[in-house]
Order: sequence, then C-alpha cells, then structure tokens
Amino acid sequence: MSLSGVGVSPGRVAGPRVVVAADLPEPVSSPAPDDVRAEAGRIGPAAASVAAALSDRARSVSGDARSLLETTAAMAADPALVAAAERLVLDRSLPAPRAVWEAAGEFMTALRAAGGYLAERAADVADVRDRIVASLLGLAPPGVPQLTSPSVLVARDLAPADTAGLDPDLVLALVTAEGGPTSHTAILARALGIPAVVACAGVLGLDSPGLAVDGSAGTVSPSDGTVRAPARTSRPTWDGVGRLADGHRVKLLANVGSAADARAAAAAGAEGIGLFRTEFCYLSAASEPTEAEQRAAYAAVLEPFAGKPVVVRTLDAGSDKPLAFLPMGAEPNPALGVRGLRVAFDRPELLDRQLAAITAAAADTGVELSVMAPMVATPEEAAWFAKRARAAGIERAGVMIEIPAAALCAAEILAEVDFVSLGTNDLAQYVYAADRQLGAVASLNDPRRPGLLRLVGMVASAAAEAGKPAGVCGEAAADPSLAPKLAGLGVTSLSMNAAALAGVGAALREVDLAGCRSTSW
Repeated sequence: MSLSGVGVSPGRVAGPRVVVAADLPEPVSSPAPDDVRAEAGRIGPAAASVAAALSDRARSVSGDARSLLETTAAMAADPALVAAAERLVLDRSLPAPRAVWEAAGEFMTALRAAGGYLAERAADVADVRDRIVASLLGLAPPGVPQLTSPSVLVARDLAPADTAGLDPDLVLALVTAEGGPTSHTAILARALGIPAVVACAGVLGLDSPGLAVDGSAGTVSPSDGTVRAPARTSRPTWDGVGRLADGHRVKLLANVGSAADARAAAAAGAEGIGLFRTEFCYLSAASEPTEAEQRAAYAAVLEPFAGKPVVVRTLDAGSDKPLAFLPMGAEPNPALGVRGLRVAFDRPELLDRQLAAITAAAADTGVELSVMAPMVATPEEAAWFAKRARAAGIERAGVMIEIPAAALCAAEILAEVDFVSLGTNDLAQYVYAADRQLGAVASLNDPRRPGLLRLVGMVASAAAEAGKPAGVCGEAAADPSLAPKLAGLGVTSLSMNAAALAGVGAALREVDLAGCRSTSW
C-alpha cells in the first residue's frame, strides 16, 4: 500500500517509523473555578514560562531555527492572546486551560480563513496553545520524542518548535498528514536536505515497522524498518549574490512578515526583501493601527535592510482574510470576492494611511522602497493604485500578478506600473481551480506544471519588452530544482523564505542562461 502526498523536499530513504504524540486532549469547561480572578491570573505566568522556555531554546541554536523559535516565543507572549483568555475566565467562569484553548481557537479560525501562508501559521498558534495548556495542567509540553537512531518522523503536523530542533543526522525523512508547501516542515526540510512529504492523508493509520519515503514523487510506503539512505550531502553554500554560472544576475530576495523574519533573512544573506506581508502587523488589532503605530511596525521589519531594495505589499485582507476592524460581511465564495486591493476601492483612506506609514518607515530606515498591491485584475486597477502610491511619494509602484487575467494582460498592466511580482501560490490555485489548502487537490498546485509556467513566461516576456523587472515571490521561487527554469523564462528576481536562499543560490550557480532556457518542463 503506497500513499500519496505532496513532495516538498527531494530524496529517497527508508527507516523505522517514529510517530509524534497526538495533540493534547481538549480541556473541559467545568467545574467553574471558585475564584475567577485567581484563575485568570494563572494564564499570564504560564504563557510567560512557555515564552521563556522557547527563548532559551532559541539561544541554543542559530540561523533559521533560531528565528522560528523566537517567532513562536513571541506568539506565546502575545498580550492579545493572554488578555482574550483571561476575559473568558472572568466573563464565563471557564477554567484557565479551557479559556486558553478557546481564545487560541479564535486566532486560529481567523488565520485559517486568511488562506495561504497565514492559514499555515494556525499550526504555530496550536503549538503555543498546547504548551500553555500543558503548563497550566502540570503536564510535559508536547513535541518530538527523543530520537536515538536514524528514523522517519511522522506527525499530523509539525510546529516551529518541533522542526527547529531537528537533528538531520537522526531524521531520515519527515512525513505529515497535514501542512503544505509553505509550512515550516517544508521550509526547514529543504534547508536541512531532509526528504519530506506533506498532506499525506492516511499516513497516521499506517501500522508498519518502518516507512519508505520518496520526497520527489511525494509517496510513502510501508517498509520493514531497515535504514536505507544515501550519504547526506553537505548543506549548500552561497556568497550572497544571485547569479548564474555565466554571471547573469537573478536577485535572490526574502519573503518576510515580521522583524524576526527580516533578521533571519538578513543573516542568511538575502539581497533585499521581495515581499513584506504587511497584514502580519494587523492580525491581533481590534481597531485599525494608527499611522504612527504602522510606521513603527514597518520600520522594525525594514531596519535590517537599510540601503537595500525592499518591496512592501499593501494590506492583503478581505472576507477570506478577516480582520477585526475591517468587517466585510459574508460572501458565497470569499476567494473570489472583495480581497486585496479591492478592499481599498470603497475605503481609499485605509490605503492612503498605509501608504503614508510605509513611506515614513522607509525614510526612517533608509531602504530602497518599492510598494505593490495584491489581487490586481485589470490595467485600470493597476493605474488606480499607481496614482495613489505616487501621490504618497512612492517612486516605484508595482502589482502582484496572481490572477490569470492579470497575467494575460501583463503588457497593459506594465504600461501603468514600474514592476510586477508573480504570486505563484494564488496564481496556481486560480489556474487549476484547486484550493491551495485542500490536500486532496494539492498535486494540482505543483508549480512545475506547464499551465502555470506558461503564464510565468508570458509575464516575463512582457516585462522584458517593457524594460521592467518581473519577479516571483511565490513558493515556486524557493525550489532549487525549479529556480533555473524560472530564470530561463526571464524572471529577474526570486523571493523566498530565508531557509531556502542558500539552496537556490547554489543551484543557480550550476547552470548558465542557455542551460536554464533549455531546462525541460
């Protein structure tokens, strides 16, 4: 019996199966505490102890692992989560563990509704939730068991605190029942050179001594538990300059959403920021952050890239990505509704305040600023955004190409803006009518498929004719095996998570432009 999932890190291995323990059971809602104020008062110290433990663990590692653990520690210390849980104790007389469970659930629901990268961060919140609940109940925190010999690690999903501490000498492969190509499991598996398959439904039900994993084909099969693995190659090195073997330049940039992300990207040698997801600064806000608050939040992210190019994406929200201060109402199909730039058409002042804050933060940090809008469908929408951006003092205005209509009208859109960036994650799901969060159709979102690549080539060709840049900031950019093909299609920059930079940079150095253009699909 062979199971299929999504291969996110290549390699073929086999070995004994080790299953990560199941999640904590859902805490009960009764009995009500005798002293609700005392019960509510337990939550803050429990969250602080979890944050401190994660911070201590972060200091023991470096690079991407440290950044991931720091980000998780910040989630545990989030005052919004603590305050929401305390309020549930005081208002509904819930036990503290149950209150934390429900408060975290509200955050997770909002993230899942957001889709894409944000939806996969819901697993991070669940990890923090379980650690705080365990602390309140006096239980050991959840996590990966101690490995004593090379094994194939199997889990429903893996949180940052799990993936960040993995020993590549003991973990032969990673297999998760959930997750996707932008999950922490996928990102760190590629960075560590560990074969990995995600969205492998049914893997937790396999009862065999071992598993054989093909991270290229995305298959998982029962085995006798004998270790079969090729010699692990050393991690790739990269000098911080994106170029091919013949010197042809392809800038390697970073996708970030927080100050921790930006610091990790700078440490990894990113040449700049290709996608700053500003919605991260809004997630826990009950009301729209003031211009001053936005300015400070953006500056904290931009600061590590002083003097370097950064591309800031304006707020990507809507009925599919709900924010507390931005009620959108119900829609029959939120993925096709009012989202991204469309939100600003009826609320232009929201966009104008954000553009002013972005401009001020760029001045504060000395970055080379570009700003782009998400979910642009027509040249008229591109022109509308560019006019407002330039009125705010932004010299370089661009748009995301993530709707097929925008790719097909790339030449007309490029007549209105200074650059475009292909969001291959959303573009793939719209091209193939396949929800990127649904495991059953995950294989259709493979960025190697010709339909998507043809659209990328069309956009890159239109950009070359216009003499303007066309980058890729979707997860396709983080795949070392696909990066040369994208370069051959005419893409001028690739933007990815920090963990992927060295691998992509090394892969590009192995081939010249002629070789990239001849790469088969």
